[in-house]
Amino acid sequence: MSEDTCRTDPAPATGQGAETVFVPLPARAVLRVAGADAHGFLQNLLTCDMDAVDATGAGYGALLTPQGKILFDFLVMPTDGGYLLDTWRETASELARRLGFYKLRSKVDIADASETLTVAAAFGRKPEAESCLVVADPRLAGFGWRVIGPPAIVGALAGGETEASYHARRVAFGLPEAPFDFALGDAFPHDADMDDLNGVAFDKGCFIGQEVVSRMRHRGTARRRIVQVTGARDLPATGTEILAGDRPAGTLGTVAGGAGLALVRLDRIAQARARGEPVTAGGVPLEPALPAFARFAWPEPSASAETAE
Repeated sequence: MSEDTCRTDPAPATGQGAETVFVPLPARAVLRVAGADAHGFLQNLLTCDMDAVDATGAGYGALLTPQGKILFDFLVMPTDGGYLLDTWRETASELARRLGFYKLRSKVDIADASETLTVAAAFGRKPEAESCLVVADPRLAGFGWRVIGPPAIVGALAGGETEASYHARRVAFGLPEAPFDFALGDAFPHDADMDDLNGVAFDKGCFIGQEVVSRMRHRGTARRRIVQVTGARDLPATGTEILAGDRPAGTLGTVAGGAGLALVRLDRIAQARARGEPVTAGGVPLEPALPAFARFAWPEPSASAETAE
């Protein structure tokens, strides 16, 4: 789990019909992947289906290790002559380098476009932003809009909202994001709920790490998931260990007052609940709940949960 702490003040999720609220996201960066082979190049690497990205205007995906763990995740959007990747700023240069490693003879140019393009989220009505790319967030219906455009224009749209309010809205929707809710390089797509957030195209064919991720899906072997948690009082910091009874069961992610996200072992939480044992983080009692979008379920408690690693 990242040492970065994502603690926010609670904020309600704004409905699609409300007045537009803009939230600048300075912790995000934009990469541009362009050239004649850009589509096929990304199609062979990423978890998302680039045909669907072209058809819908945006997608959510990741670049995995051959062992199926998430190296980088991002939103991807088609633009003139290529694609824009909206990703975590601190790992953007490494993502560009890693994509370049796979370039070989492909006719593709990979560049950091963050000096000329910046990222914001918008909630409420679809914003009208001149010279900006505006798309519905592809991860979850109802989670607003993504806006990418020149810094001066995007900056002028912001109306006092801070990045903290964006993260609080994520918590309300149960929407995880690296590095706060899962550690890059140490989580499978299923751990980060990507399979339920339109982040993995299981039917598109091969991509890096595809064999492992598909096997996890078909065998149902994913035991760790990100869930929502509510505390009896304000939650402790991101990274705090979660206990199910007296057993380690996960790690606290993004925190917004008494609500948060957590990467947990579903079986250990279910076992503790069946025994009437508390689930806690830093001594604060927690009530875990599955996000509304989840297609996974709490497992039936069994003796096997006692010995599972």
